[in-house]
Order: sequence, then structure tokens, then C-alpha cells
Amino acid sequence: MNTMNDHESDGQTPTDWHPADVLAALKKRGHSLAGLSVANGYHPTAAGKALKQSWPAMERLLADAIGVPPMAIWPSRYDGEGNPRRHAKT
Repeated sequence: MNTMNDHESDGQTPTDWHPADVLAALKKRGHSLAGLSVANGYHPTAAGKALKQSWPAMERLLADAIGVPPMAIWPSRYDGEGNPRRHAKT
């Protein structure tokens, strides 16, 4: 998996990581979606929902576990300053 978002090097708008890439990155670091959810006081399915819809708090937990900022994984959900967009589309 390339940590640089698609099209980033050719000047186009970067795209969000594919959910399978997020899962692979977590697995490489010894994490699972359910494990991260439960360890942080959420329902076991909570982290999986952040792969499909904007949830800044859970996105932060996933990104921290991978070792990158959330906007690197989901650029469509964050502005240029790294702040969550209000109505991000995924």
C-alpha cells in the first residue's frame, strides 16, 4: 500500500484510502476495527462505520493507530487545515 494518496503526485485532488487499505494498515500494526472500538469505549462495530461515513472522533482513533493524520486517509472529509468538513461525502 502506498501511503501517498492517489493522484497526489500528479497535482490532482487526492482520494480517500480504500477501506481495505485502512484495514490492512491496521492489521499490519496489530490492530482490528473491533479491538480499537472496544478499547476506546465504543460498540465493537463503531470503527467500521467510520470507514463509510464521517465520524471525526473515530477517524482520529483509526488514524492514530495507523500513524498518519486523519486527513491523509480521508482528504475528502477534511479541509486544508486538517479540520473536519461539516457535511463530508464519502
